[in-house]
Amino acid sequence: MKIIIIGDGKVGYSLAEHLSQEDHDVTIIDKDPEALRKASESLDVMCVRGNGVSTRIMMEAGIKTADLLIAATSSDEMNMVCALTGKKLGAKHTVARIRDPEYANELSVLKAELGLDLVINPEQAASREIGRLLRFPPATDVEHFAKGRIEFIEIRTNHNMPIIGIPLKDLPSRIAGNILIGAVERGDEVIIPNGDFVIKSGDILYIVGKPSDITEFCKQIGLLTQKIKNVMVVGGGRVAHYLALLLRQIDMKVKIIEIDRERCIELSEMLPDALIINGDGTDQAFLESENLCDMDAFVALTGRDEENLISALLAKQCGVKKVIAKITRINNPAVYTVLGVDSIVNPKLITANYILRFVRGLNSALNNPANTVYKIINGKAEVLEFTATKSLRFLNIPLKNLRLVNGVIIGAIARKNEIIIPHGDDCVRLGDNVLVIAVNKRIVDLNEVIASVGGSK
Repeated sequence: MKIIIIGDGKVGYSLAEHLSQEDHDVTIIDKDPEALRKASESLDVMCVRGNGVSTRIMMEAGIKTADLLIAATSSDEMNMVCALTGKKLGAKHTVARIRDPEYANELSVLKAELGLDLVINPEQAASREIGRLLRFPPATDVEHFAKGRIEFIEIRTNHNMPIIGIPLKDLPSRIAGNILIGAVERGDEVIIPNGDFVIKSGDILYIVGKPSDITEFCKQIGLLTQKIKNVMVVGGGRVAHYLALLLRQIDMKVKIIEIDRERCIELSEMLPDALIINGDGTDQAFLESENLCDMDAFVALTGRDEENLISALLAKQCGVKKVIAKITRINNPAVYTVLGVDSIVNPKLITANYILRFVRGLNSALNNPANTVYKIINGKAEVLEFTATKSLRFLNIPLKNLRLVNGVIIGAIARKNEIIIPHGDDCVRLGDNVLVIAVNKRIVDLNEVIASVGGSK
């Protein structure tokens, strides 16, 4: 596909990186020559210097034959104008990043009036992910599929867990809960485990199942799902604003620490149910005076990764059970977990997941495109959700008669009101939602998960 990205900031660069890796023809438009130089040297993309609103610049970038235009500048209004202009000039599909909370309740109208196919709000998406993590504290990461009926969580094992040293095939006889361990991260290695695989302390497990089954499994291995009631947030930006609105709906009390006094006044007007405090979120004495040690959860959301790490470590040192930090750079996210931060959230990666899902849906020629694409393990693996259509080559064939591609596993099947953790005698039926985990593989169509049927190529 021919894709034009307007805006070479953090989000635009991240999108260009992911989309160019998927063999798309990517062109970036930006006014900053230094940003374009970095993109040109590091990525397989074409760069055009100029104002993305300019019709001449769009024509130079090839807007007439573009399959997709993504407007990802720092200005919502500019993104809307770019998308509208791009559509008029011939772009088949348009996507715009719209971040301002004032537009949040008008997105459906904006999409219809501007002809937008997708609206991206990285901060709102990040707040939703943080909300999921706070609802399920034991997990390092939580994602939902099949309209919330399938849960996918990431947990780190420790030596006290009763599953350590046990082959996976023996787990059902010892630990109740109909779940599947779909992938394991051990050091730098990513493994799709078989029945003989033995779990070790320090392994990171990626688990699939119904929310109730996963909750029961976590209780039995010693990860009690204690409900979070009081949350302290450091940083009063857009993510904090969206998060406070979200947590109010699930009866969590929020205290926001913000160093900018004027921003505190704005937040107090927009969030009457939240407690807004003017202060430095990296000052240990100040945080302790605001009862940090009594909090059930702590979320670091400033605009600087270093400050988020410092305040997150202070919270961990104070004994806060669930500590989450936002990061913008992704060079070494493992540093955060090694230092004790429970979960990290990266709006850039969340945005990339949204876009990849959309692009793959447009790009699939076989009518079994991914409904959802979710990158895990620093992009080394993906979790994908598909809907089985008539063009699926292995409809109604028992899974034991299929040979899956190496590095791929079918993790769960959602069928009407039933959630199936598949075994050999199970099969995929028309209309099923199928969850697939793929390691170092790019799966665009559900048919690509099988190497052969019934032993024949």
